[in-house]
Amino acid sequence: MKVSIITIAYNSADTIEDTILSVISQDYHNLEYIIIDGGSTDGTLDIIHQYASQISKFITEKDQGIYDAMNKGVRMASGELIGLLNSDDIYADKHVVSDVVSTIGDADAVYADLVYVKRENPLEVVRYWQAGVMKPNSFHKGWMPPHPTFFLRKKCYDNFGCYNLTLKSAADYELMLRMVVKHEIRVNYLPRIITKMRVGGQSNVSIKNRLKANKEDRTAWKINGLKPYFYTLTAKPVRKITQFMKKPKEDE
Repeated sequence: MKVSIITIAYNSADTIEDTILSVISQDYHNLEYIIIDGGSTDGTLDIIHQYASQISKFITEKDQGIYDAMNKGVRMASGELIGLLNSDDIYADKHVVSDVVSTIGDADAVYADLVYVKRENPLEVVRYWQAGVMKPNSFHKGWMPPHPTFFLRKKCYDNFGCYNLTLKSAADYELMLRMVVKHEIRVNYLPRIITKMRVGGQSNVSIKNRLKANKEDRTAWKINGLKPYFYTLTAKPVRKITQFMKKPKEDE
């Protein structure tokens, strides 16, 4: 199975080399690596060019935001399975893609666990997102898979669409909701940490942005003709509280 990994970058000179190294060091060799840059001016392009021989496809141009860039990457991808790794995130080790491929079987997608780490020290964990096995009505109960761990077959994008650009911070949630709940794709869980995500993020920067994201979450259900429980959108952010209390095991 050919796997495409897409990295979205914009002025990421401080972190993108770690991201690139975590992808090109994977022990799975049928790998296509795509980088979509939004027109960086800070030295990001110089770093990317250093690894040009190990990057399959690369473009740099202005875009309409992160989800537009993701859509460009998906359209460029030729792999049967697609994963997204942003330019301030890294894979936990060199076996990630191999483990994902081993886990997918006849399913349409795989997701796994994630840790948030300090921006200046990715070895220091500040939040542990142990996703757990998806159950019936999990999305209705405020659950979602960690998007940076979500690998989806190309055919699902082709059949059911890419990221919705009318949403600014919840397009990843909407896409997974659409795929898993509306179209009932088959999903497998890989029970280990595969992605380290530096703290920060568009939907979590401030209370104002969190409220805006919550409104977009509601829109995600509405535009798909789905009806959440009365507590779904309250439970979703509340579930995150326990992520600050959990600690990953030493061997994860």
